Amino acid sequence: MTHHPSRRSVLLGGAAAAAGLTVLGAPALAAPSRRLADPFTLGLASGDPSPEGFVLWTRLATEPLALDGRGGMPDRAVPVLWQVATDERFRHVVRSGVEIARPESAHSVHVEVAGLRPDAEYFYRFRVQGHLTETGRTRTAPAPGTMGAPLTMCFASCSHFGAGYFTAYRRLAEDDPGLVLHLGDYQYEYAARANEVREIVGPETRTLADYRLRHAQYKTDADLQLAHRVAPWLVVWDDHETENNWADEVPEQPDPAFLDRRAAAFQAYYENMPLRRTARPRGIDMRLYRRIGWGALANFHMLDTRQYRDDQACGDGTRVGCEERLDPTRTITGVEQEQWLADGLRRSRARWDVLGQQVFFAQRDLRVGPAEGFSMDGWDGYKANRDRVAGLLGQTRNAVVLTGDVHRHWAGEVLETWDRPDSRRVATELVATSVTSGGDGDDSDNAAVLAENPHLKFYSNRRGYVRTRFSASEMRADFRTLAAVRTPDAPATTAATFVVADRQPELHRV
Repeated sequence: MTHHPSRRSVLLGGAAAAAGLTVLGAPALAAPSRRLADPFTLGLASGDPSPEGFVLWTRLATEPLALDGRGGMPDRAVPVLWQVATDERFRHVVRSGVEIARPESAHSVHVEVAGLRPDAEYFYRFRVQGHLTETGRTRTAPAPGTMGAPLTMCFASCSHFGAGYFTAYRRLAEDDPGLVLHLGDYQYEYAARANEVREIVGPETRTLADYRLRHAQYKTDADLQLAHRVAPWLVVWDDHETENNWADEVPEQPDPAFLDRRAAAFQAYYENMPLRRTARPRGIDMRLYRRIGWGALANFHMLDTRQYRDDQACGDGTRVGCEERLDPTRTITGVEQEQWLADGLRRSRARWDVLGQQVFFAQRDLRVGPAEGFSMDGWDGYKANRDRVAGLLGQTRNAVVLTGDVHRHWAGEVLETWDRPDSRRVATELVATSVTSGGDGDDSDNAAVLAENPHLKFYSNRRGYVRTRFSASEMRADFRTLAAVRTPDAPATTAATFVVADRQPELHRV
């Protein structure tokens, strides 16, 4: 029987064992020239699970809010010891070693652990000198072709530090997920603004030092650290990890230094996320789209809808009568990524094919009445690209699109033909509201827009996240909401629950 320790023992019990940590087979290490203060202020994380392993991450920072982005660390390499065990007390260590945290990588560490059992729970930790991280919990994916147990997966997006408290991350962690997806806007580039709940440190992010500092401030948040400790994450970015509404090499506003800014943002993103070496940026390019298999149950196709897109049509925003959006050559994925997705969907034998991506996929007419108004930043601004992907989704057994970006909960059905409300359903779409962006929100129902779009079944203007449970027979989605984020520690409630049955791409409200 799998051992399921208490959440408290897993998340709070690691630091007491620092004195007893030894790493099997670790090389002898020279004594450091100067003893560090606690370097684990940014926590730890795991990500990108495979049937035989996962990525472990930490970043050393004795002074996380140092304005130079170096985290108070010396200009020298620091050896970091790591362990993976089958039990929370680390009596049964199965992998261990030493990684070198280097100043040119902001003293970040990415450990790619392999050779483990599939579909198994593991515990991990790091040590530098006498300092030990708290214990993290992670897991491997089921073996290919193995259905395994149902998977609880939570997903979230849009966490602005200044807009409120990250209580949604804590509530997400308390749901004990086996996997977490973050769909973008993990951090925001803006400088501090008036009337914010929490103070942003540093200017608007433009340089590598700026982005490193901003990521560090976010990672000091205890609720975010907790969410990273309980499960492996799959992360993709949206716009604010670099700047608002950027599109490939086109910034929001004219900026001759934008490509330097983009390269800095990409490097800092990699340094601060549990990503494999295949995602290491090369200048202004970073391969973030990838596919994670979860046995025979699910394939997670993680997309990048920023780096390869054409500039937004008709000057961005919500537009009426924008013919440019109908251009069949316009792309939000880029040709290569679209072909990669098409190949993966055609070859898939998974029960569920899940797209983890950033912006609204289904058609969404935001104007009430005969005139149609569409957001040019979402897939509506790239109609031909969207319709080709929708056609591919219709060829799978079950397809679910997961979305962030819009700071609202939505649930909808993806139609084969948008101008026919009775058209065949080819997939469902679940849109997560923000963690904090937009503040507390309200209880407005947006009834007029829902009536304008009968394929959209649910809307909520509260903050929170979405909890899903995938099994062989159905996918269940709970839209979790918080009454407030401008005050800490609000409870989470379920605003709506939908079920999608196997081979029936329709939302049934419970």
